[in-house]
Amino acid sequence: MKVLDLQCRQGHVFEGWFGSEDDFQGQKQRGLVQCPLCGDDHVEKRLSAPRLNLGARAPAAPEAVTPSAPQGTHSVAASEAAMLPPALQAAWLELARKVVANTEDVGSRFAQEARRMHHGEVEERAIRGQATPDEAVQLLEEGIAVMPLPLPAAAKETLQ
Repeated sequence: MKVLDLQCRQGHVFEGWFGSEDDFQGQKQRGLVQCPLCGDDHVEKRLSAPRLNLGARAPAAPEAVTPSAPQGTHSVAASEAAMLPPALQAAWLELARKVVANTEDVGSRFAQEARRMHHGEVEERAIRGQATPDEAVQLLEEGIAVMPLPLPAAAKETLQ
């Protein structure tokens, strides 16, 4: 397993695990490698030392990472997120992993499923998915609590 340090155009730093360099390159070419914070698929490898397990020594403290200046057009929230310290970015990634692991992805049926649960038509459960901005506003107006998450870069471009 090859663990790579990756960075998107917005300056978010994260890890990617791949079977090989060819696996990474193939996934990147197919647009499958995306930043877990903003969804940007323009991801580059960062210089990193190989990771070797040589015993029970305590891991070295991670070196401070200064994100590169954001490129292109993006929201204020994205540029603020790019300036988050690596520890906060790591905490965000951990939270995102927990959300994914503990929720059901209902995709574009999010608004319909949220309404069905709210009206008692189906058992309540933790769901995630996509809703248009209009659908999200309608859900909130109906008293259905929703929590919007940052949009992937590709989605932001289509909304502009």
